[in-house]
Amino acid sequence: MRFAWLVAKRYLRSPNRPAVLRLVTVLAVVGVTAGVATLVIALAMNSGFRSTMQDRLLGVTAHVSVSRPGSAALSDYSQLAERLGHVPGVKAVAPAIYITVLLSSGGRASGVVVKGIDPALEQKRNEALQRIVAGNADFAPTSDGFNSVVVGKLLADNLGLKPNDYVTLTSPAGHMTPFGMIPRSQRFRVSGIFDSGFYDYDANWGFVSLPAAQNLAGVGDVVSLLEFRIADVDHADQMAIRLKQEAGPGYTATTWMDENRALFRALRLEKLVTALFIGLITFVAGLNILVVLAMTVSDRARDIAVLMAMGARRQQIRKIFVLLGVAVGGFGTALGLFAGYFFAWAAGTYKLIPLDPQIYSVPFVPFQPNPGDALWIAAAALAISIASTLVPARSASRIQPVDLLRYE
Repeated sequence: MRFAWLVAKRYLRSPNRPAVLRLVTVLAVVGVTAGVATLVIALAMNSGFRSTMQDRLLGVTAHVSVSRPGSAALSDYSQLAERLGHVPGVKAVAPAIYITVLLSSGGRASGVVVKGIDPALEQKRNEALQRIVAGNADFAPTSDGFNSVVVGKLLADNLGLKPNDYVTLTSPAGHMTPFGMIPRSQRFRVSGIFDSGFYDYDANWGFVSLPAAQNLAGVGDVVSLLEFRIADVDHADQMAIRLKQEAGPGYTATTWMDENRALFRALRLEKLVTALFIGLITFVAGLNILVVLAMTVSDRARDIAVLMAMGARRQQIRKIFVLLGVAVGGFGTALGLFAGYFFAWAAGTYKLIPLDPQIYSVPFVPFQPNPGDALWIAAAALAISIASTLVPARSASRIQPVDLLRYE
């Protein structure tokens, strides 16, 4: 091995190589570097999107929700919450009611989802209410008897709302009058504005107290569901089954993964397709290594014949060219890993690539490089590099010294 590596290094460093061979060698290194770096960046971006989406979703939504099938409400939610709150693995439980309403102010209106909450429970578990950027999350009625609402920053910007402004919430759950069904409308004071960093919530959501939501929906002391925070979000499926069993017949349980399954399935598929197609760049770079070695065999055929005439074994000749390919591929892989991880770190830390949050739900491209990806990326790049050496190395080992040196 020491002999083969010594000869391989001399071939790589030789100043007498043809210029075209030096150029093709550089292009092979650049190709491997570009393929590896691009793959690292693409996987870091995919992991960043997945992690960011998951963290922000889990910050504002329930890990597990227990409700009745269909649109049936929970009337015994206090006793049920007390009982299920003692299930091992449950960190917190809170009742909630959801209403789709029309929010209007100053001649402008927008359809929003209003969530009725118990402020004492929700403020401890919902990150949106912990990111108040204007006003405060005070749900107490005003001295005039108006209830309070907390809205998202984008919604407030679109409608020109500020803390202490008044808005009208109109619910389709109306009440019957001699003139027919009349929608319910109530005046609310904007007590605060939150910025969760998630476009869908900041542009389309609001929070009111549970009694205010029940009154707006025209229902009694009932809720839509119970929302649970659990210790291990990755085992939400098992937790949902346990909570459903504890709740008894007539209840159903859903998880955050069920509600966002399409989103995360798309991200997984994107990661697979990205790895497959960008991996072809490394494959093409491997073909460049094959060209480099084939040209080296042609250029160094006489040297190989002399070595074999002096006693070098065919196995040693094969190792020389395998090590040449591994050196080119390994150097390109190392450069690619460094460049890819450095760019992913810098772009994620300094938020170098902005996005339209209305389309992508986040204001910049998130990067989350995974050190574990470096292992299989490096292994794949080196495997391609080694595979590219097999044909040229075999060709070099089959050179017949007698035929080449007969007329020298």
